[in-house]
Amino acid sequence: MQTLRDSLSSDRARVVFDDLVAGRPTVWVPGHTDSPTPDVPFDDLAGAVDAAEERFRWFAPLFEELFPETRPVGGVIESPLTKVSALSATLEDAFGRAVPRNLWVKRDDALAVSGSVKSRGGIHEVLETALTVATDLGIDVSDGPLAFLDPAVRQRMATRRIVVGSTGNLGMSIGLMGAVLGFSVTVHMSHDAKQWKKDRLRTSGVEVVEHETDFTEAVHAGRSAAEADPAAHFIDDENSRSLFAGYAVAGRRLAGQLAATSVIVDDDHPLTVYLPCGIGGAPGGITYGLSTVLGDAVRCVFVEPVDMPAFLLGRLTGLDDAVSVSDIGRGGLTVADGLAVGRPSGFVGATVGHLIAGYATVTDDDLLRTLALARDTADLRLEPSACAGLRAAGCLGDTSGTHVAWLTGGALMPDDEFADLLETGRRLLTHGPRSAKGTTATPSSRR
Repeated sequence: MQTLRDSLSSDRARVVFDDLVAGRPTVWVPGHTDSPTPDVPFDDLAGAVDAAEERFRWFAPLFEELFPETRPVGGVIESPLTKVSALSATLEDAFGRAVPRNLWVKRDDALAVSGSVKSRGGIHEVLETALTVATDLGIDVSDGPLAFLDPAVRQRMATRRIVVGSTGNLGMSIGLMGAVLGFSVTVHMSHDAKQWKKDRLRTSGVEVVEHETDFTEAVHAGRSAAEADPAAHFIDDENSRSLFAGYAVAGRRLAGQLAATSVIVDDDHPLTVYLPCGIGGAPGGITYGLSTVLGDAVRCVFVEPVDMPAFLLGRLTGLDDAVSVSDIGRGGLTVADGLAVGRPSGFVGATVGHLIAGYATVTDDDLLRTLALARDTADLRLEPSACAGLRAAGCLGDTSGTHVAWLTGGALMPDDEFADLLETGRRLLTHGPRSAKGTTATPSSRR
């Protein structure tokens, strides 16, 4: 640990490192020298995102059939963008830090299929895999995607398996979409995964393999199982361009939504987007998609739990996936199960690390307090992971321009699960943090 600290090139980086080790909420704004140019050619990725957009369009008639809630929008799987000025005032009062009044929320908590920011990436790779398998099996889909509803086609698709490792939400999107298309699906779940997510997958016909280990080990177990099965396709959350391209579509669409609501985004009217971050795939893809449309006018902030600051640690040290939170003594359980990742994606760090404007970490107690405030002020029904962006809003110290907190998870949560979280959050608002570990201190900017 001391060697990691000594390798840092500046006092400000060492202060942030000390915060990570201590589990204190912090904010890091990297300088230009902290963010080298990408290792992955952007032109290659742009083509992959174009193909992903076209793939979503081609499958739209199938989505209309499978998910009736998408019919009014022509089978487009997309979430609304909503302004929450009243909630920003409530957050400012509760946490004692300026929160932008021009605050919006991107409602991936209510996204079709699995209700999370992971949905588009997971769905996209399942769709891409389905087309590849159809070609391999000689299935004719020339008349369109409704061919996948044919019982005979589904019977043949069931001879192929999709495998993934997950803490919850990615497994939900891949499991539910894969099962709908007829695939056999196996999801390897880490010990952080919520029981209700495992139950939901199993009732949808998905095989769930539980591990008493963290996310990284669950991914490795899934990879090993897929390598031993010639009929299996492994979806690699650590290094998948297909997932990344699906997420990037969301960034492009947000830019379109802002334009449709007459929100100006340019150098004089910047956009700041707060993204919940686990391994980095979803926020990385969104950051890429936004940047290709809005350029330097967009600033993306990755937000993680204090116990799982994997992406921030990887970027701070420059080691990306060669370092784990366990190397600094972190890695305990967190209520933000969707963000419970100990080692970041090296692919994402190398690809979009130079585009990320800032990083923030937040405590479990603050996530729960935010959950209660979001429910009581804006009638939002969220998972703790979905509250990360809201808690971080304004953390860079600049409240000008437009600010968007990207939400994830909540719509599919059982009522009793949400009621328990809401009760805890309201109690924390009244009585304060449960322990030193759950301190509600306001993060200080490390510039």
